[in-house]
Amino acid sequence: MTSLSEGAKVRIEKLLRRIYGDSLDDNYLDAIFQLVEDNLKNIQCELEKWNNSDIILITYGNSIRKQDERPLQTLHRFLQEYVKDDINIVHILPFFPYSSDDGFSVINYYEVDSELGSWDDISRINEKFDIMTDLVINHISRKSEWFQNFLVDKHPGKDYFIKMDPETDISSVTRPRSGSLFTLFKTAKGEKYVWTTFSSDQIDLDFRNPWVLYEMLRVLFFYLQKGVRIIRLDAIAYLWKKPGTSCIHLPETHRIVNLIRELAELINPEVIILTETNVPHKENLSYFGENYDEAHMIYQFSLPSLLLYTLHAGCSKYLSRWIDTVPETNGKGTYVNFTASHDGIGVRALEGILPEKEKKDLLQKMVEFGGYISTKMNPDGSESPYELNIAYFDALKGTKKGLDSLQEQRFICSQTIMMTLKGIPAFYIHSLTATRNDIEGVERTGRYRSINRGKLDYEELIFSLTAKKNSKSRIFYELKRLIRIRKKQPAFHPDSEQYVIHCGDVFLGIKRIASEENIIWSISNITDEKQRFSLDTVIKKGDIIDLIENRSYQSGSVIMLKPYQTLWLKK
Repeated sequence: MTSLSEGAKVRIEKLLRRIYGDSLDDNYLDAIFQLVEDNLKNIQCELEKWNNSDIILITYGNSIRKQDERPLQTLHRFLQEYVKDDINIVHILPFFPYSSDDGFSVINYYEVDSELGSWDDISRINEKFDIMTDLVINHISRKSEWFQNFLVDKHPGKDYFIKMDPETDISSVTRPRSGSLFTLFKTAKGEKYVWTTFSSDQIDLDFRNPWVLYEMLRVLFFYLQKGVRIIRLDAIAYLWKKPGTSCIHLPETHRIVNLIRELAELINPEVIILTETNVPHKENLSYFGENYDEAHMIYQFSLPSLLLYTLHAGCSKYLSRWIDTVPETNGKGTYVNFTASHDGIGVRALEGILPEKEKKDLLQKMVEFGGYISTKMNPDGSESPYELNIAYFDALKGTKKGLDSLQEQRFICSQTIMMTLKGIPAFYIHSLTATRNDIEGVERTGRYRSINRGKLDYEELIFSLTAKKNSKSRIFYELKRLIRIRKKQPAFHPDSEQYVIHCGDVFLGIKRIASEENIIWSISNITDEKQRFSLDTVIKKGDIIDLIENRSYQSGSVIMLKPYQTLWLKK
């Protein structure tokens, strides 16, 4: 067994005292040291943490189902047979026993939901793919052992949750939902109100109690021992509660992220910590930490909604401005770029970027295209849009002008732009397979998010993907082709430089630079009309090739771009 050095103990104690001050006793510190030491392995970091070969697939364990087969086995079958040369990271959304929210109300962190499969199934996928797992850290199911113990005043759990006076002033608290912040429960000590940020079935944990942190570190280390490489910290922004404050992004929360990163890297230097913070752009960036000592990766939460607006309006002005604000990380951190996920398309991330009228018009058009709008509670008691719920493919079946016949081209353009930007591309399973709105799912569950969480029948999916004349097949294989082109280009390394090419609002121009010899100019026509583009905008001398169509052009040429066509130009 590898021992924990005295220097490491000093660093860990310092990090813990930044969170809890002098209230920590020696017994607690010894317990943390022992926990870390029990999980230490002699692992050397031989690879860079990310490169241009990295592509993420986001999926539930049962997003694809096959009769008489465990869903995790079906997922493994699909990965092996259809995407093993394209995807290398699989984000399997919570696969633990749960009571609501499609997995994000965890009953037991250590078990795999028996309806999905087993840890052996996860390990089998892990043989060929890096695994990303959610650490659902902010809250736990009301059916969990900890909360059931809380109700009867029993350890462990009796002091793991936040009891509140219902008259407490919560006007300053940032609310991601429109429901009540406190939920009443009958306990052995009478009726108690407890803090429930997201729902009455998702009970917030009280990290002011250091033993709660200890328990969640145990869970984290367990996942690392199971071979998980990327840990996604779900809803991390709301972790620390302090009445009288916003209860979001508090200093203690950032310090806990810093601690998690440090301890996870002690266990496995190749581990990656990703924070999930669906908040405005500047707030999101704060999770890199002041010295890049918190998350290794953060999501580009502004991208899905801003890109959607761009392709609806046929105007790249706001997207270009935003890209200009995305800081270079100099290899110390990177971004996850995505257009869709199991959640809705965040609207808060547009704050300070898109004018309110433009946002309102976009939301209205999304409702016309079959979508829904989820709201959050504001300090004054009013409600405002929090996220848009719609399948990204159907969100692009028209523009602000209405429906048209360019849905496929517009959708592929959205995914190509996403792949162009600095960071690691992530494809949600329902985007990769061009799935439409699941209206029946919404009617069945009563939840707007179900519109983009449908279950695909394996046989029907494969039949569609192998057919030649349908959207699923055309989009699936075109995205695979683009992924393979992208993976060969050093200019698309997550650490390569990124600049906006200002070439008019009808185009989105991006320049990616790995070196003087490895430069790609990406030009996208983001309108529903043909547009003339002069190569003089990007290069004055020499021939250039479009990697996407494998076509050469001479400097000085004027190219007529089809609606929603993208060029990846390289000398």
